[in-house]
Amino acid sequence: MSQSRPVKRSTGTIGIINPVPQTRGGNRVTALRWARVFRKLDWRVFQEESWSGRKCDVLVALHGRRSNSSVLRFKREHPNLPLIVAATGTDVYSDVADTGEARESFGLASRIVVLQPLSVEKLPEETRTRARVIYQSVTPARGKPARARDVFEVCTIAHLRPIKDPLRPALAARLLPSSSKILVLHLGGLIDQFMQRELDKEVRENARFRWLGDRPRREVLETLARARLLVSSSRHEGGANAVSEALALGVPILATRIPGTLGLLGEDYPGTFAVEDTQGLADLMRRAETDADFYRSLEKACRARAYLTDPAQEIESWRELLSELLAEQAEAAARPG
Repeated sequence: MSQSRPVKRSTGTIGIINPVPQTRGGNRVTALRWARVFRKLDWRVFQEESWSGRKCDVLVALHGRRSNSSVLRFKREHPNLPLIVAATGTDVYSDVADTGEARESFGLASRIVVLQPLSVEKLPEETRTRARVIYQSVTPARGKPARARDVFEVCTIAHLRPIKDPLRPALAARLLPSSSKILVLHLGGLIDQFMQRELDKEVRENARFRWLGDRPRREVLETLARARLLVSSSRHEGGANAVSEALALGVPILATRIPGTLGLLGEDYPGTFAVEDTQGLADLMRRAETDADFYRSLEKACRARAYLTDPAQEIESWRELLSELLAEQAEAAARPG
């Protein structure tokens, strides 16, 4: 007679609030990955754009400002349940100063998750002791596609909206000499229609630019894996998935000198340029193409940070955080009165 397998008991239920569930976007990638992590840690998981009142034991809300209404409702109805607010970008680097919603959400959170350590200093001072850094992990596909020999492919991954300054690599490519073989491959959908004219101009006039549009994640990673460089030209980032993906895939990076990226690459990373510095980016792209020592220095610096993208590390970080919250909850429940 065969023995029945023991029933695996769930730890409880985690609700994930992602208020901007783009078909393919950074927060969606993060939310889906965290859902997988939580399930590996024996939690049940559901996802919503806004908290509907659905029962859960822990709520994780992405983006302080955009999730503010969900945070307020959950805290009002369940003041003693753990609430985690994930600071994913603009909520740290502009919303804290510009709006009350982000500050309010961070103030109500049991813990604040940031994607790289330099975000902590941008949080309201009274909330910083509740912040925890959880680096975004990447599981690269096995094998590496062959790189093109006739062109030097430079990849940029960003939906077209102003905060990403997504066409900066295309503009920089225009400044390259005719001898350069650089070709910029842009993956990302048109989110802000005000950028339509700029995009059309680059597609029509720029021979060094190819817009590939919004592609499935598997295709994005395949394109990135065969590229010689990733360019991240954002004005603000909380901790770009694309940068973590390039680190995991061993693709050297050129990036704007902003805290959200320096927190991942290190403040002394050699491949950085100032925000909106088209000429500075063009010079770095050309140097990476022609200066083997410089290119190797980028590779070496990225290899030194690749450990941040280890999936086991992200799982363990979440295990520690959730255990910490449950222990605090149990201690509070045991107090008399």
